[in-house]
Amino acid sequence: MKEREKILVIDDSSVQADMLKSILEENYAVTVAHTAEAGLHHARVGNFSLVLLDVIMPGMDGFDLLRKMQEEVVTRHVPVILITSLRDTEYEERGLLLGAVDYITKPYHPPVVRARVNTHVKLYRYRTQVEHQSMIDPMTGVPNRRSYDENCRNKWKEAVRFQQPISLCMFDIDRFKTYNDTFGHPAGDKVICAVAQTATGLLRRSTDFFARYGGEEFVAIVMGSDAKAAREQMKKIRQAVEDLHIPHAPEVSPWVTVSIGGVTVVPEQEDSYDTYLKIADTMLYDAKRFGRNKVVWSTARMEQLQEK
Repeated sequence: MKEREKILVIDDSSVQADMLKSILEENYAVTVAHTAEAGLHHARVGNFSLVLLDVIMPGMDGFDLLRKMQEEVVTRHVPVILITSLRDTEYEERGLLLGAVDYITKPYHPPVVRARVNTHVKLYRYRTQVEHQSMIDPMTGVPNRRSYDENCRNKWKEAVRFQQPISLCMFDIDRFKTYNDTFGHPAGDKVICAVAQTATGLLRRSTDFFARYGGEEFVAIVMGSDAKAAREQMKKIRQAVEDLHIPHAPEVSPWVTVSIGGVTVVPEQEDSYDTYLKIADTMLYDAKRFGRNKVVWSTARMEQLQEK
């Protein structure tokens, strides 16, 4: 059974909120909040497709709440329809300028409410699908460079805030140009997909992140593991790729392999993400220089750990 779209109603009047819920609950999963504070909490954690927000509420009114929602990363994307009995175009203009997508006025006309809600839920669903597709590499099905660019800074900030270790890892398929020249680009595409699937199969935690960086290069971010644990995880991925036994060009290597470079650090506020990404890239270069099919790591103290 398909899960119903979730809608949040924020209205201090229980009568008005229950009326909206009765109009919509046949087709949607409706949550009701009677204060702006409770509504903001639900909006942050509830994964809603639409919010119906009363303008006039005691304390924090609908305009103030809408402004807060637009300022927060986790709520700014959720469409908001404002509810009011005020028919003054000044209020309508104010709400639309703050980011509301529509207005519904009291008293409610159920067919109009359902039609407007249906329209905006469909638009949200379509936009979400388009945004998701734009973040996925179509060939491998893993996150793409754009997704990486949007995620890496947030993960770094999270590591700084909670003072937890973060590992940045760079992958490269060894002698991939030679493979393409020998077996052709369609075969090369299959190798890229196989490596991506192998890595994602071993990066299963919700805090792990893996993306195609470009061409035959990949990047991974591992949260919460110390240098030893993160390095061991990458060694398993390196070995798993070799164990696929995908034949390489005879003059190069028996099998397709990957080289991996990484660094683990508990970052401070003044530390730069780009600095440590360059260190991971340097470790990848050293893995190539030391013979490929290796994992080379750097600790926060700049101690290099090589795979035997």
